[in-house]
Amino acid sequence: MISRTERAANYAILLLFATFALWPVLTILASALGPGDSGGPGGLANFPAAWEQGRFGSSMLTSVAVSAFVVVVAGVLSVLAGYAFGTMRVPGAAVLFPLFLLGLMVPTEVIVVPLYFDLRTFGLTNTFWAIALPQVAQSLAFGTFWMRAYFRSRPQSLIEAGRLDGAGSWRILWQILVPPGRPAIVTMVVLTFMWTWNEFLIPLVMATDGDLRTAPLGLAFFQGQHMTGFTLLAAGAVIVAVPVVVVYLFLQRHFIRGMLEGAVRE
Repeated sequence: MISRTERAANYAILLLFATFALWPVLTILASALGPGDSGGPGGLANFPAAWEQGRFGSSMLTSVAVSAFVVVVAGVLSVLAGYAFGTMRVPGAAVLFPLFLLGLMVPTEVIVVPLYFDLRTFGLTNTFWAIALPQVAQSLAFGTFWMRAYFRSRPQSLIEAGRLDGAGSWRILWQILVPPGRPAIVTMVVLTFMWTWNEFLIPLVMATDGDLRTAPLGLAFFQGQHMTGFTLLAAGAVIVAVPVVVVYLFLQRHFIRGMLEGAVRE
């Protein structure tokens, strides 16, 4: 039994860490709702003002399109690759799987310059594909590692029972293994969406067209326009962060379950 003193100490420590984590968020939110720059109305009026001045409509739309594409394509490919590496004897798997893991080890800063010249050779720079495809490749590395660990943790008896019932590999994947793996898949989706939405360097280098700016990139240019006033900049930061918060809150039950179940385990 935990004594009252120990319970109180635990709550005090948790409260301290929660305050430490939430204080920057609350500070930005309070600044976004503060008095307007240059004598503006302030309050909730800061958000439409920041939306209009920062032209976040276009950048948010680009981020939504890129994030949706990356999440769907990388998610499906990760499930398929993880299923193959986790349940099948893939020729050359001892070499191929470590190659996938290189995507987790090599930072974006190392590959962005040669990647730019490669995409320019194919005429893809300053296009939607120049922003989306590199992030699909990056997310595929993590997704394959994540899903392989999940499929390897499933009882082999499930697969064998499916095969005895006449199910093929495709049916075993989508009807037997994927349904109970929803928490692991949702965790992968949330993390992929968060990383894609917050990506800054690839859109900055690959697309110079203002119409292809993503939300974080639009916020950076908006910051350059408001070096003296912090209120509208804080409002813009809240606007950019809202989609990630909404996605997490909507999927948090499955996300937390996937993390607690230890989807990544060998």
